[in-house]
Amino acid sequence: MAGDFKRMASCKATEWVKIRRLDMRGLRMALFGLLLFLTIIVLAAFSDIFAPYDPWNRFEPFLAPCREHILGTNDLGNDILSELIYGSRVSLIVGFGAALMATLIGTLIGLFAGYFRGLIDEMLMGITDVFLMIPQIPLIIILAAFLRPSFWLVALIMGALWWTSTARVVRSKAMQIRETSFIECSRSLGFSHMHIIFSDILPNILHVIMPKFLLTIASAMISEASISFLGLGDPTMKSWGMMINFAFTRGGFINGYWWWYLPPGLCITLSVLSLVLMGFSLEEREEETMRIE
Repeated sequence: MAGDFKRMASCKATEWVKIRRLDMRGLRMALFGLLLFLTIIVLAAFSDIFAPYDPWNRFEPFLAPCREHILGTNDLGNDILSELIYGSRVSLIVGFGAALMATLIGTLIGLFAGYFRGLIDEMLMGITDVFLMIPQIPLIIILAAFLRPSFWLVALIMGALWWTSTARVVRSKAMQIRETSFIECSRSLGFSHMHIIFSDILPNILHVIMPKFLLTIASAMISEASISFLGLGDPTMKSWGMMINFAFTRGGFINGYWWWYLPPGLCITLSVLSLVLMGFSLEEREEETMRIE
């Protein structure tokens, strides 16, 4: 009996050592992603300071990278580095706007479905299943093509469609927490359902919501760039996707003007990479902790 206890304790200690190592690796990944993403946010927030020129100013067109124009100019003579810095604003606004809306809707639906269960759960999950069957990207493209081009519209459509995965994850976690002793204690003390949902359950599932929020930002930024590349974005706004679209339609690819299309592509890649590193490291830590428990 004592030997079995020692073996169990040894196995438990080994598992926690693995978690510790995983935490350190995940922490490094998350910190790298955070620093990278904060850099992009600072550039977007203070683009008037960091951009060397107004992105609409015109110089000699098709200039290769030089001292005056570090990333050259496009067909209209706009400084590409300035376009790049100002373009980060639209990509981030669409990403954060869509993610905030999707996370809010998904969290509310998941909380109510997981807590109340029964008929409310069936109705809300039925609505979720309907939205899951909608071909989201084609629908976004169709709506963007027929409605007035606007990055706010794109963010709104994405937020209204991309809440389903968050709702399912939150529902599952809320159903688990609902059966715990401290929730039963809150009920016995006479607290209302809303108080229990938002004061007791919600704070205990934020660690599940955050990775979904970060990954939704990444998905929205990729989708915005894709829609703009197809020519369905707002041509009056500087964005990374529109920069690639103009390079493609105005001879940048054919003539090998790499400084026109490569920088916005790299910025999209780095932004998404930073968010994925943060999101996956948080998800990985949660999965390992649940497995040990």
